[in-house]
Amino acid sequence: MTALRFDPGLPWWVIATLAALAAVVAGFAYWRGLRGWAWRGCAGLLAAAALAAPALEKGNRTGLSDIVILADDRSASQSLPGRGEQTDAAIDRIARQIEELPNTELRRVTVGDDPDGTLLGEALAHAVAAEPEGRLAGVISVTDGRLHDAEMLPADLPAPFHVLLTGREEDWDRRLVIEESPAFGLIDQEVKIRIRIEDQGEVPPDVQTGSVNLRISIDGEDEQVVSVPMDRSLELPVTLTHAGQNVVQLGIDSPEGGELTRRNNMAAVSINGVRDRLRVLLVSGEPHPGERTWRNLLKSDASVDLIHFTILRPPTKSDGVPVNELALIAFPTRELFLERIDDFDLIIFDRYSVRGILPPDYFQNIVRYVENGGALLVAAGPEMATVESLNLSPLGAILPARPTGRVIERPFTPKLTDAGRRHPVTSGLSGAPGEGSGDEGETWGRWLRMAEVQPEPGAEVVMTGADDLPLLIMNRVGEGRVATLASDQVWLWGRGFEGGGPQLEMLRRIAHWSMKEPELEEEALAADVSGLEVSFTRRSMQDQVPPLEITHPDGETENLELSEAEPGRFTGDWTAPEEGLYRLQNGDLRRVLALGPAAPREFEQTVASGDTLAPLAEATQGAVLRLSDGLPDLRTSRQGRPAHGRGVSGEWIGITPRDAATVNGLERTPLLPGWVWLILIAGLILIGWLVEGRAGIGAGNAARDGAGPA
Repeated sequence: MTALRFDPGLPWWVIATLAALAAVVAGFAYWRGLRGWAWRGCAGLLAAAALAAPALEKGNRTGLSDIVILADDRSASQSLPGRGEQTDAAIDRIARQIEELPNTELRRVTVGDDPDGTLLGEALAHAVAAEPEGRLAGVISVTDGRLHDAEMLPADLPAPFHVLLTGREEDWDRRLVIEESPAFGLIDQEVKIRIRIEDQGEVPPDVQTGSVNLRISIDGEDEQVVSVPMDRSLELPVTLTHAGQNVVQLGIDSPEGGELTRRNNMAAVSINGVRDRLRVLLVSGEPHPGERTWRNLLKSDASVDLIHFTILRPPTKSDGVPVNELALIAFPTRELFLERIDDFDLIIFDRYSVRGILPPDYFQNIVRYVENGGALLVAAGPEMATVESLNLSPLGAILPARPTGRVIERPFTPKLTDAGRRHPVTSGLSGAPGEGSGDEGETWGRWLRMAEVQPEPGAEVVMTGADDLPLLIMNRVGEGRVATLASDQVWLWGRGFEGGGPQLEMLRRIAHWSMKEPELEEEALAADVSGLEVSFTRRSMQDQVPPLEITHPDGETENLELSEAEPGRFTGDWTAPEEGLYRLQNGDLRRVLALGPAAPREFEQTVASGDTLAPLAEATQGAVLRLSDGLPDLRTSRQGRPAHGRGVSGEWIGITPRDAATVNGLERTPLLPGWVWLILIAGLILIGWLVEGRAGIGAGNAARDGAGPA
């Protein structure tokens, strides 16, 4: 490669001025009729050219190889039957043909799984941007065409873009689409999940139908089957039954006829159940120091609606006080305990004595309320050992302990039982004694009084008091829960007596356990999910638990051993092989675990299609070809010519050689040496002078000849 370059010694404007001045002088000489005007003008222009310092620049040019980008789609949808084999065959053949081409390099790009789907557009954009535009001879993508970032595709390419589609033209699939689902829902109220069931691809006539069976299950419980129409958006009502995560599993029957996959025939939606407000009824039998403890605890929780009544004066008391000086409002017993009792999530009797305020029918209605799923908590004092004890009312049939009639009035330190160290209500309480410690209660303050009680069969004693007698007893009755705290001295912890104790935390846990909060269940299986990493926590009152059985989306099962991290708490870590719906079983506990979105994006659209990539292929004179029709040959084609066609052996695709090169060395040689420029300029000036001088001599001789004698 040779080119003329200039390296002027003076600014260009000076050189231009000199050239213009030479032209003006030459023009003036021509106007005056001087015969040397041309030589003098050339001398001036040659001087200007010499100042520009022209030189010949020679470069050593080295040719560069062409580059072909080959994109290999290995996303989850490419694992459908037959596509992996098609992809392997196409990649191997294209790579081999490119290697056989002279002066051509191959750049392979592999697109894997991503939570956002197939990011083929981003991968192609990065690969094209990483290569010099002048060397790119072609881009070939082996894919099913189902990408999820079409907006990231390169806007244009300097080389042909070809798409080799996997799959078959006769492929079809039926899928369940989750159009909209809520993240939260109120317990015992309906939420709506909008779904649609549709067919894609070439559906065989014998499996076309107007409706399908939809199977619905919540938290792995018994399925409900309903018939729903095809290709129509439907709102599915679901009622959440408990707080925390509710997994709604949806599925349709797989049709006969060879659809692409069953992975999109089911979906799982996780809805977090929340209570609108926790409604608590607190009835204090008399004013006492611990009364405000319960009130402060419940009023401090913004999610709790508290109704609190205190019996200041029993109706049997006769002291002559005028009626207009008694209560400001009457105790609405009928409204609370008959008409609206089911509106409450928890009823607390705090040092309540049976004094004729509530008739037996009202207590019987409380028993029904508990058996149907309500919660009852009794915080007892000395009245528990009297004839006014709640145990002598109809409530005694469901309370977890019976009083002996003895009240122990001496200091004691509450202690956890073996069951208490496992029970979620009392395990992990701050300052709780550890196993094997000498003085187990040394970090907790003492209480001064408790009632002696005997637990009912099946009740759980989680805390003991004086002489290791039951202090906190809990039990389940029907679908509800009851708890008894056989002392009214818990307020001493709140006052910091002898160091105090975890008063508010313990009372909060008792109340929330009574209201069936999931984090306080004795037998529970929890999963903490981070991507595909899952940490399982199994809470149990047993000393050992069986291995956790995990059923994969494809039906394969595996067992995971759980190790005891602390009393009543067993843990295990596990990595899921893929996103999807997993079934868990441990003993009698069953639950469903949904990893990833409700329906993975990779299986939302499964029928191969080149519609998204076709515009880019057409713009670059490339092609979209199905591999099911055969593997194409690879050829070279000139730029501007079609880069695909059909030959004798079948379809072919082409790449465009770019003939790119790089200059790896330069050599610059002056056009003429300096002394040659001087000789040429001086010679032109001399010739001009001689021409002008000869003209002057000729004119003088002619004058003399004309002046001689006749």
